[in-house]
Amino acid sequence: MSNQTWVLVPYQGQENIIDSKWVFKTKYKADGTIERRKARLVAKGFQQTVGLDYEETFSLVVKASTVRIILSIAVHLNWEVKQLDINNAFLNGYLKETVFMHQPEGFVDSIKPEHVCKLSKAIYGLKHAPRAWFDNLKNALLSWGFTNTKSDSSLFTLRGTDHITFLLIYVDDIIVTGNNTKFLESFIKQLNVVFSLKDLGPLHYFLGIEVQRDAFGMYLKQSKYIGDILRKFKMENASSCPTPVVTGKQFTVEGEKLKDPTVFRLTIGALQYLTNTRLDITFSVNKLSQFMSSPIIDHWQGIKRILRYLQGTIQHCLHIKPSTDLDLTGFSDANWATSVDDRKFMAGQCVFLGETLVSWSSRKQKVVSRSSTESEYRALADLAAEIAWTHSLLYELRLPLPRKPTLWCDNLSARTLASNPVMHARSKHIEIDMHYIRDQVLQNEIVVTYVPSADQIADCLTKALTHTRFNQLKDKLGVTLSPISLKGGVRDKIP
Repeated sequence: MSNQTWVLVPYQGQENIIDSKWVFKTKYKADGTIERRKARLVAKGFQQTVGLDYEETFSLVVKASTVRIILSIAVHLNWEVKQLDINNAFLNGYLKETVFMHQPEGFVDSIKPEHVCKLSKAIYGLKHAPRAWFDNLKNALLSWGFTNTKSDSSLFTLRGTDHITFLLIYVDDIIVTGNNTKFLESFIKQLNVVFSLKDLGPLHYFLGIEVQRDAFGMYLKQSKYIGDILRKFKMENASSCPTPVVTGKQFTVEGEKLKDPTVFRLTIGALQYLTNTRLDITFSVNKLSQFMSSPIIDHWQGIKRILRYLQGTIQHCLHIKPSTDLDLTGFSDANWATSVDDRKFMAGQCVFLGETLVSWSSRKQKVVSRSSTESEYRALADLAAEIAWTHSLLYELRLPLPRKPTLWCDNLSARTLASNPVMHARSKHIEIDMHYIRDQVLQNEIVVTYVPSADQIADCLTKALTHTRFNQLKDKLGVTLSPISLKGGVRDKIP
C-alpha cells in the first residue's frame, strides 16, 4: 500500500485477471539459526498471456566466475567488500504493460470489494517483474555515472578521481567493493534513498555461500548447504570416503532401472549448485548428470558415494589467495574416448587469475574425436574462448595483465597444431571454428605451453583418480579446509 503498487479500478470485463497467493518462508543465517519469518504476496504469473500481459522476460543473474574474479581482485588489492540486500526489489520496477489482478486474500477493500487491482509496479511472480526491476536499477546506476560492462551485464563499474567502485548484481542481492571506503558508504546511503535496502556489512553469506576472510585471503564454502543436502537425503550419518568416484569406474546406460528416478534427479540438481565452490566433485557430478533421463541403480550408488565424500569434507572451501601479480593462466585436459556408450571424450579446464582459481568446467564434448590429439585440441580451443572472455572482462575493468595469457596442455601434438599454420590429413576434418585458438596464437594474444601429464592439474576434471593423486591436485586447485569455523573458532592451519 505504501509503495502504491496498484490502484483499484472497477471491473469492466477485462480480458485477463490473474490471481495471487501468500507465500511464507523462514530465512536462516549461515550458522543455521533463524533470521526472520517472511511473508510475501506473489502473483500467479503462469496465468499471464504472452503478448497480452507481457512481451519480454529477463532475470539478471551474475556469472559465478565473474563473482570470483571480482573477489580475487578485491583480495589482491586489499579492498573492502560489502553486501547489500534490496527490500522488496521487484516492487521498484515500473510496468510498461497493463496487468490486472484480483484483490489479495485478507486485503479486500470493504468499500470496493468488486474492484480489481491495476498494477502500476511489478510484483513477485509476474513473468516480466525481474526485467522491470533491472531496468529501473540500471537507469539509476547509469544516471550516477556507472558503466555497464559488455562482458557481463550484471557488473557495473564507476571510476572517479579518487575512487574505483565495482558493483555486482544477482537479482536483489548486491556486492559492492572499491578502493575508497568513504565513497562506498556515501554510495550505499545514496542507493538507500532511491531503493530501500539493508546494509549487511562485510560480505559473509551470499546466495547460500559462506564467505570468511582473514590475512591469508578469502574462503568460500557451502557447509550449511551440504548439511541440508545430507539431511534431505538421509546421509548425514553415512561413513565418509576419500574420493567422490571410484578409480576406473565406468558408468553406462545398461543396468537395472531405478524405480523412482525423481530422487536421483533432485540430488543431481542440488549437487550442481554445490560445484560453484566445490570443484572437486565437478567431474563426478557431470558424469552422473548424463544419465538423468534413465538412471540405473549403479548411478544411484555413484550419487551416494559423492554424498559420503561430502560428509567427510563438509568444511572444505575454495581459497581466494592474495597474489603477487594477476597473471592469467589456464590448464586444459581431455580424456579421449572415455564414454563406453558413444566414445565421446571428457574435457576439463581451469582458469587461474594470479594464484586463485576463478573458472573451471568438466563436460562431455558433442562430437567423437578420431584421435587423442583432436580431443586435446578441441578442449584447448574451448579454454582459449574462456581465457578470451576473462581477458575482455579485465580489459573493461582497466586491469592490464603483466604478461600474455598462458595455456598449459599436456599433448605436444595439440600444442604444435595450435602454434603452426599447417594443415595435413590428420587435421583437415576439424571444423574451422576449432582453429580459433591458432588465430589467437598467431596474433600473439596467447601462449600455448606444454606441461607434463604429472603436472596437469586439470586431470581431476576429466577422470577418476587415486586418493593420493586426487588430494594432490585438489590442493593445487585451492580446495582446502576452512581455517575458521562457523562459530568463529580458528582451526589448525593447513601446511
